[in-house]
Amino acid sequence: MKKLIYSSLIFFSLLNISVMSYAQTVTGIKNIVIVHGAFADGSGWQGVYEILTKRGYQVTIVQNPLTSLNDDVAATNRILDKQDGPVVLVGHSWGGSVITQAGVHSKVAALVYVAAFVPDVNETTFDLIKTAPPAPENGILPPDEKGFVYYDKQKFHAGFAADLPKEKADFMFASQGPIAAQSFVTPLTQAAWKTRPSYAIVSAEDKSINPDILRFMYKRAGAKITELHGSHAIFISKAKEVADIIEIAAKGTKS
Repeated sequence: MKKLIYSSLIFFSLLNISVMSYAQTVTGIKNIVIVHGAFADGSGWQGVYEILTKRGYQVTIVQNPLTSLNDDVAATNRILDKQDGPVVLVGHSWGGSVITQAGVHSKVAALVYVAAFVPDVNETTFDLIKTAPPAPENGILPPDEKGFVYYDKQKFHAGFAADLPKEKADFMFASQGPIAAQSFVTPLTQAAWKTRPSYAIVSAEDKSINPDILRFMYKRAGAKITELHGSHAIFISKAKEVADIIEIAAKGTKS
């Protein structure tokens, strides 16, 4: 009789472990998709990538063409289509506008805005830029003759990446991704933050986006806000802290 009871206990214990393991597999968010901003590319996210992959997450970084809102959303959707389960979708700067539009994808479970724009439906990114004066260090130039916007070389370090070594900022300038000006004046037709939980990081020493604009947008979106001391390139200078917020979003959306 004791042997039967003991065997039953082992059986139900193993069954319980199996069920719990299955539940964790089904409900855990393991996929992270990151959308970079203007004047940058996906390589700047290497630090965050390495931290999250070591923690067991599957991280994919979208390389935006930066030719239009629709083109960047399409590039993001192609990556989202490839994911094998629910996704935390992360956007930096202009990438925030992209994930706001693309985040209605059925696989997106949560949004993370990192020093990022958060437009509403029928609102443009430029509408938000105009709501507060730019910092003197801001180096976003007018569109060139081909309609693309670049960042001023003389202001890149102070305006974009002040908390990084100058050598790093110089390389980032040299590899910057110019953006089609039309991207900034295209109204959004979706606002994923209205239907997805949102997490947001204010870069308190940001000279490319006025931190007051960030606070306004994040509060309006009902996001869970974290303030970090850092520049617009906070995803590099505070890679661990940014990775931690992304992980909170992944764990916070478990059912």
